[in-house]
Amino acid sequence: MMEFDLIFDTHRRKTANGKVSTNLADTNSRISPWLSSLTYLLFGNILLPLYFSQITITGQENLPKSGPVILAPTHKARWDSLLLPYATGRCVTGRDLRFMVTSTECQGFQGWFVLRLGGFPVNSKRPSITTLRHTVELLKREEMLVIYPEGGIFRDGEVHPLKPGIARLALSAESSHPDLGVKIVPICFNYSHPYPSWGTDVSISIAPAIKVADYNNGCVKQDAKSLTDDLAYALQQLNYKYDDLASSAFMQIGS
Repeated sequence: MMEFDLIFDTHRRKTANGKVSTNLADTNSRISPWLSSLTYLLFGNILLPLYFSQITITGQENLPKSGPVILAPTHKARWDSLLLPYATGRCVTGRDLRFMVTSTECQGFQGWFVLRLGGFPVNSKRPSITTLRHTVELLKREEMLVIYPEGGIFRDGEVHPLKPGIARLALSAESSHPDLGVKIVPICFNYSHPYPSWGTDVSISIAPAIKVADYNNGCVKQDAKSLTDDLAYALQQLNYKYDDLASSAFMQIGS
């Protein structure tokens, strides 16, 4: 997954001839009914329960069943993108997830799967306004998007500084389409090992949704900062709660 704020820093970037750059891998991603059903069956019922010793999910009642949603998870392992549909997708909310991925992940055989499972690409080296428009369009269609706000995988168990792009995107969609009702859902992953292997435990914590309209006060830069700060705080609280539970469990084992 890429650092989404690059889109907002460069979506007005111009080419040498003065025209706005719109180069982007094909954004015509879609959900293949048969492929997505097969994937949910194989991963949700077989692979994930067998691979992980215990999968603990809390806060699923905080997931909106309708309306435009951006899931904003911490990113601690590549398994996150497989566990997220298991914890929040079709079998829980009746909704499929739309992942933003780099354009290189949409090439070849892998790309064939990614595009048919709802992923949509962005050129991380030269993001374009086309991507922004496509993402806003998905929100207008009340889809559930996934954007990792930290911009990369971090295995140290901490919540790292968030990129402002997710807040800017949400505010852009909300301000251009009043009463759209975009919500951002903070989600925190924690694994019992930094590099999850067979038998690892995983915890997925979901916080109440943040209403983007509450931050739409007319000053984009300040509004985005406030929204980013509150999202970071929510993720940190989820992480602290996991640390407290893990410490308590360790003390009980040792007593």
